Amino acid sequence: MSAKASAIAQRVWNYAHVLKDDGLAFIEYTEQITYLLFLKLAWERRGKDGQCEIPSRYGWDKLIAILNDVALAKRYEQALRNLSAQPGLLGLIFAKPQSKISDPAKLRRLFQLIDEQNWADLDFDVKGEIYEGLLARNAEDVRGGAGQYFTPRPVIRAIVQVMQPEARMRISDPACGTGGFLLAAYEYLNNPSLTSADRRFLQTRALHGTDIVSSVTRLCAMNLYLHGLTGIERPLVEIADSLARTPSPVDMVLTNPPFGKRSSITVFNDESRKETDSIYYERKEFWATTSNKQLNFLQHVYTMLNENGRAAVVVPDNVLFEAGAGEKIRRGLLERCDVHTLLRLPPGIWYSTGVKANVLFFDKKPQSTSPNTKHLWVYDLRTNRHFTLRHNPITTEALADFIQCFQADNRDLRRESERFRCFSCKDIFARDKANLDISWLKDDSFEETGNLPPPDKLARDIIADMEIALEEFRAAEKAL
Repeated sequence: MSAKASAIAQRVWNYAHVLKDDGLAFIEYTEQITYLLFLKLAWERRGKDGQCEIPSRYGWDKLIAILNDVALAKRYEQALRNLSAQPGLLGLIFAKPQSKISDPAKLRRLFQLIDEQNWADLDFDVKGEIYEGLLARNAEDVRGGAGQYFTPRPVIRAIVQVMQPEARMRISDPACGTGGFLLAAYEYLNNPSLTSADRRFLQTRALHGTDIVSSVTRLCAMNLYLHGLTGIERPLVEIADSLARTPSPVDMVLTNPPFGKRSSITVFNDESRKETDSIYYERKEFWATTSNKQLNFLQHVYTMLNENGRAAVVVPDNVLFEAGAGEKIRRGLLERCDVHTLLRLPPGIWYSTGVKANVLFFDKKPQSTSPNTKHLWVYDLRTNRHFTLRHNPITTEALADFIQCFQADNRDLRRESERFRCFSCKDIFARDKANLDISWLKDDSFEETGNLPPPDKLARDIIADMEIALEEFRAAEKAL
């Protein structure tokens, strides 16, 4: 998070003191702030003619001009109900609204605090960072998160830059969060050279996001709306469980699915395996059964793609080496797709310490008698690279070499370097469990100190290994 975004996030976090005696849960507080911020933002970005998407009676200028606290609270509640009935993204932003600020004087104080900042002067990405910064603070406070590890904006921009989305592409994020990938794709495509027909397609049909968490989906809708995307013609964002249904085909998927916890829901690919008392989904098009939601999302992304469709998926380390269903899914992906690039991301760029993640880039190909993956290129941005959220955040410059090595215009021009290596599919299949957790650089800090990883990291790794073993035992038991 940038220093400016961090300072603004701290200011918004401090607003919580106004509501500290109202008994609001963190997510309820964040929701109330989201409503108010959106009303202010929508008013600030009104057109040159003074027109605002919000009905005039409920515009920010009209609300804050109400001098009586009780009258302000009543008008604000009316605004929430009225806006929830609006079509498109505006209705989603205010879906099932309820003002949970019981004290009219506190509501007045929040209006005053938010009115002091000119929010429209901030970069749109900064607004997302503010919200995600609040979620990060909550995760720190409760000593845990909900599997939400929001992708740093420089990483998102680098991914979109090498993926090079094109006009008239259908682009989807099945775990859209606050909309980082969708916004970056929109900004990449939204240039003056677009024809009027292409621009119309971009604004109405190009983008689609889904997320199971209503609070972050609300902010995604808010961000898209503030970019001029209304979603009236076609839903652009949905609150739903992506894994529960077969998707409509798209040309490109950009996503960071939730990770960190196993799902309580198993996704079966075979009706004969459904003899269970647990909750399950049936997805016949999947080629492996597992309760690991990261592995299920990887299969889901494959099913989302048109033939020759392209994907970039952020995955945790366990997806690269997990046995059982993990090995089956890796081998299936290497056979069905051209899995051409793996970016090893460093820890320290996420708000939960110790998280290690990667980006898998692959193109869906027609079925063949031989694997569609011929070579996997691995870029190591992890070894001997040290980042922290506050003191040394990852930057666009840190990803410049990766972007250059990727050779998005012509991957045949790729050349090996210190951090970029090529591995044949034959060699990968020969590795134990088709392990993709590949590294070749020596970690200087480990070489110099000989220190083991921190105890909490060791504990997490042990737990992950135990969970993998338990799943294999369960699979073996069901096969008997």
